[in-house]
Order: sequence, then structure tokens, then C-alpha cells
Amino acid sequence: MNPKMAKLRISLINIHGLLKGSGLEIGRDADNGGQTKYVYELAEFLSKHENVAHVHLFTRLIDDPKLSSEYAVPIEIINEKLDIRRIPFLGKKYKPKEQLWEGLDTFVNGIVQHIKTHDIFPNWIHSHYGDAGYVASELSTILNIPFAHTGHSLGFHKKKKLIDSGISEEEIEKKFKFKQRIAAEEKTLELSEFIVTSTEQEIETYKPYKNFELGKYHAISPGIDTSKFVPYYHIEQDSVKQMEEEQRKYWVTETISKFLINPHKPFILALSRPDRHKNLHTLIEVYGKDKELQSIANLVIFAGIRKDITQMPESEKDVLTDLLLLMDKYDLYGKMAIPKKHDVVNEVSLIYRYAAEKRGVFVNLALHENFGLTVIESASSGLPVVVTKNGGPSEIIPTCQNGELVNPLDENEIKKALRNILTNESQWKYYSNNGAINIQKHYSWLSHVNQYIDYVNENLSLSSGSGNKKQHYPNINIDRLKRNVENLLVTDIDGTLIEPKLNNPGLKELKEYLINRTDKMAFALASGRNLTLVKKVIEEEKLPLPDFIICSVGTEIYYTNGKDYILDKGWATFLAGRWKREDIANRLKEIPWIRLQEEQAQNPYKISYYYDKEKYDHEQLISVLGPGWYKVNIIVSHGEFLDFIPKRASKGNAIKFLCRKWAIPLSSVIAAGDSGNDIDMFRGSIKGIIVGNRSSELDNYVTTKNIYVAKKSASSGILEGLKHYKIIK
Repeated sequence: MNPKMAKLRISLINIHGLLKGSGLEIGRDADNGGQTKYVYELAEFLSKHENVAHVHLFTRLIDDPKLSSEYAVPIEIINEKLDIRRIPFLGKKYKPKEQLWEGLDTFVNGIVQHIKTHDIFPNWIHSHYGDAGYVASELSTILNIPFAHTGHSLGFHKKKKLIDSGISEEEIEKKFKFKQRIAAEEKTLELSEFIVTSTEQEIETYKPYKNFELGKYHAISPGIDTSKFVPYYHIEQDSVKQMEEEQRKYWVTETISKFLINPHKPFILALSRPDRHKNLHTLIEVYGKDKELQSIANLVIFAGIRKDITQMPESEKDVLTDLLLLMDKYDLYGKMAIPKKHDVVNEVSLIYRYAAEKRGVFVNLALHENFGLTVIESASSGLPVVVTKNGGPSEIIPTCQNGELVNPLDENEIKKALRNILTNESQWKYYSNNGAINIQKHYSWLSHVNQYIDYVNENLSLSSGSGNKKQHYPNINIDRLKRNVENLLVTDIDGTLIEPKLNNPGLKELKEYLINRTDKMAFALASGRNLTLVKKVIEEEKLPLPDFIICSVGTEIYYTNGKDYILDKGWATFLAGRWKREDIANRLKEIPWIRLQEEQAQNPYKISYYYDKEKYDHEQLISVLGPGWYKVNIIVSHGEFLDFIPKRASKGNAIKFLCRKWAIPLSSVIAAGDSGNDIDMFRGSIKGIIVGNRSSELDNYVTTKNIYVAKKSASSGILEGLKHYKIIK
């Protein structure tokens, strides 16, 4: 099917923050601001596009008693073409974004497993912020699906700003994980099909990155729901909706008026998170120092949602405390309102309209604003603006002619702009009318998603649906992994698949069977060998290429695509928990009857030795390992090799991990082996084959109905076992 004609299934990824269909908690904390709102509305409007089949919004599952139980629902249906899919990782509690980096590979795993289980393979992915960029890069590699990315903010600039403020690099790194974040942003520039920015100016912010030239950029202005953000003079035709609006407007009025002596006066409105960067204190300074401005208008600041300032995160607590102290310093009681909360979904548009009815003005003095969503929301409501000239607003104001640009640190310039709008009726009307008309033309979500879908379809049509960057990077053969597998044969190599001493009995017949197998049969190699040695035997013996390789005694998993071998990072992350390699290696120096194997036999999750069979003492090993011995798997094989690996690592656990990830029932697995390091594969509902030439470690192994002991050796024994299980007739 021509990709231009195909309806798109799009996966959006937004990991941190709080997303739900019944109302966003914008302003709750630093992770719940404009990005959350942007992503949710983008998902909504994409789902309404005629060329979109379905939108899946992937985020983190949170089951925290302090939060709504809605965040713990695995799949939330928003409409017939949109759902939120929540994937658990790093526990159940809500965590700030900086604490999520270490769990991203687990999140990738969870998404792959979910997509395969529910058969919702997308043909396009879009990530938001650096953490999701990392996840999309991994998914794109695993699933061979192209992706686009929106940065929202960049680690390079935040790090520089913090260093310039005098905080040590060590302290910054500990809290914000900039090394991981900037590396993820570099990788995203390299692998994404294109980067979406809000303005042309924003493209410049990517220039400090090494991979800037590898990125392709499309400036697409964010949109607003122009059916919600309507001019203040708009009259709702639906009588029920009109009554609901009147009720909400009454409560908005009450919320603001209770602070003010003269609530009938126009008001200067600011609405943002309590973030130092938003520069709200400068607005209070300007207002507090100017008695004339105080006589003309009230000041109304909505600074996020708060219950008890003392219980809030330090940065937000500091900002809010400063705002209240400034209110006190300039004695603005009765002239300044700073409400504790507002309903982001239902009340923000009414707040703008109420301010416009009062002939007020909206102010955004952020030190830098990537775009300025509040600027177009207020303008669409017919409310003139005084706004920072740094960033996106410098492109909005010339386009819409709806207010004045100012230096956010120049108090005199801000004061003049406010007075000009508040005291000049014709100027106020000019800005008000321009905003209401021009925002509808240039900044609607409809316009945004139309441009976006055009760019996506252009990319897919030029690349036969695979993305233009596909040819440069290794990808898994996803079609092999997408298929419904009825049986997975996992076989050890040395002594099982091949046995040169016996002239490899049955190898030719087994190879023929595997080469001619149908898509219903998957094939994997599981070996104590490292990847280099596994590749060597595949080439030497001309083995059919496996779907999976489990190597280095179950400590590494690779996928194959005919040319490249791609590491499963999710498995590596899973193994890292409670594994202290250096400590274990140091303790084992006390054992005289072991000798480290060559460097190529080692890896981050495997310490390999040769051992003296006559002197082997298992109890001595446990004693030397100390209290942490139970976190280590000790694997003896072929009377010669001794491996120490994480407790979680083994061929058997690797098989279970793969089966979960690719939705293959364990009862569909047939595992073949000959030595001690294969025992772990013969557990649970897996069907086992022990070949006739088994090593001494398996001589006394107690078999079950799920384990078949073959009479024949090596590959002949595997074929015998496959016939026993009626896989081969």
C-alpha cells in the first residue's frame, strides 16, 4: 500500500508528568506544565485527522495513594481513535523526571512487550523531551519504525544556566543527570527523521550539539483549541453549555474577587508555573513600585496549584514565598490576587475572557520562552498581551499584532507597555481584535496537525514507509519478530548442536530442517560462548541465522538481521540490579584453584575462570563471596569452566525475558542442552531435550515429563527430541 494512502497508527511517547483524560493537573509541579498540555492536545487532534487510524499515547504507570487512581489504569480509552497506555517501571510511586533515566531500558522493554501482545505495531513514533527521545531511538532500532521528536527544552542550555548561577558541575550532574540527557539528545538528532520546533528561532538552540547537522528540522507552530479559547464576546449557543460556563465563570470571579478591594477595575493577568525562570517577581516589582499603575488596575497571578507551600518542592516553595513577601513588601493587599488553584481544563479560557471583559492585559515576562502558548491562548480570547521578546513570542507578535514585546528585565519598558494598553482604549481594541482574528488563522491545532501529517506522509512516501535514515543504522528484522510463533527452538552450541569429536551427528539434517522451517518456528542459540565466538561457529558451520542469540552464559541477548547483531539493552539493565562485579572479582582472588579466562571471555555481567576439577570446593566459593553470595549464580560446565554471573542472569531467565517481550508462551519453547550451564533452561513449562552425549553434570539430573533424554548425540538428539514432541512428524 502506498504510505501516502495508508492510515497512520502513531505512538506518542511522553514519559514523565501526569496524563489522564478526565483533566490535566497543570501547574502541580515542574513536570506538569505546557509540555503535558501540548502532548495531550496534540494526541487529541491527531486522532481527529482523517489520515490517522489510531493514536496510542505511551507514558509511565503510577499507582500512588497521593494521586488519582486513574494514573494506575493500564489502558485508558479517550475516544475511538485515542488511548493512553501506561507501562510500569521503577516502582509505583510518582517520581520527578530526573529520577527516571535509569529505568528507560525497562520502559522500552515494556512498550515492545505491550505492542507485540496487543498487536498494535505503529508505523510512526513521536517522542517528547530527551527521556522519550532515548526511548524512541531504542524502539526505532528494535521495531524498525521511523520517529520524529520534539525537544520542549534542551539539556545543554539548562546545564549552562545552572553552571553560570554558581552551582558546581558535580552537584548539577547528581541531581539532573545531564550526561545521560545530553547523550540522549545527541542520539535523537542522529536517529530521528525530523525534529519539530515551535519557531524558526528554536532551531538555533540545537546548534551547540555535535549532531546538529545530522538533524532535519520543521518549525510547526503549536496550536490551541480555537473552539475553547474563543473571544470574550462569544455567546455559547448550546443553553446547557452556556449555563455550565456561567457557573464556572461565577466561581472564577469569586476566586479572584475575594482578594480585591475594587474587583471592578481592569486587571493585569499572569498565569504560569511557580518557576524562577518565569520571572513573576519582576512583574510584582513593576506593579509594586508604580502607584499610578495600582490605581489603574489590579494584579492577578495564577502561579500553579498549591495546598501547603511548606510541603512543596524547594524550588517552587522559594518562588511562591518570594511572591508573597513582595506582596507584603509593597503592601499590595486588596490590589493583588494570588489564588491557590484553578481548573486547567475548564477554567483557564474563562480566566482569559474574564480579564478581557475587564479591559485587562495578559503578561508573560519569562526570561526565555521557547514558544509562548499562553500568549496565543490569551490573544484568541481577545486579551492584549505584554510579553517577553526572548524566544517564540518575537515571531507571534509580528504575525498577530496582538500586543507589545518587552525586555523581561527592563522594568521601565514593561511599565510603559502596560500603561499604554490599559489607558488607551483604541490601542486596547486594536490588539484585542487582531488577536482574536489572527490566532484563529495561524495557530489552531487543525493547522498544526495538517502540516505535521503532511511531513510524516512525505517522509514515509520517500522512504517506502521505513524512514529516510533506515539505511545507515542496524535494525532488527522486525517482520520475523512480529509473526505469531507457535514454537521456539533454543539450543546450546558446543556438545549439543555441534560435537566435532563425533563428526557432528545429525547437523546436516537439522540445518536443512531449520532452513526450510515455516514462520511458525523461531530459532535461537544459547551458549556460554561470547558473541564473537558464536558468530564464528555460525559462519564456519554455515548455520541458518537465528532470530535470537543468548550468549556469554545468558548475560547477553542479541537480535540478528542478516548483517548486524543488536544488543538488547533492556536485558542488560535488568541484570545490573544488585550486581557488584568489582567486589566479586576481588573476593575471588583468594581462591588458588581458579584462573581468570582471557579478556574476550569477560563482560560486564560475567566473570569467567578455568578451574581445577580435582580441587573444586563449592562451599569455599560461597564462604569467600560472603553475605552477598546468594546474589550470584555460580555455573560449572564441561569440567573446565567456572562462571560467576548475576543471580538474574542465566539462559533460562533470558528465555523467559524474550518470551515475555515477544509474547511467546513458555510452553511453546523447546530447549536443548548437554551440560550444567543448560540446566536452567529446563524449568517451568519449557520442553527440554537432553542430548545423548550429555556431560557428567547431567548424569544424575532428575528428569520430568517435560524433559526428554535422547538416545542419540548432538543434533541427532535434538531431532529425536523434536520428533518426541511432535514438532517434526
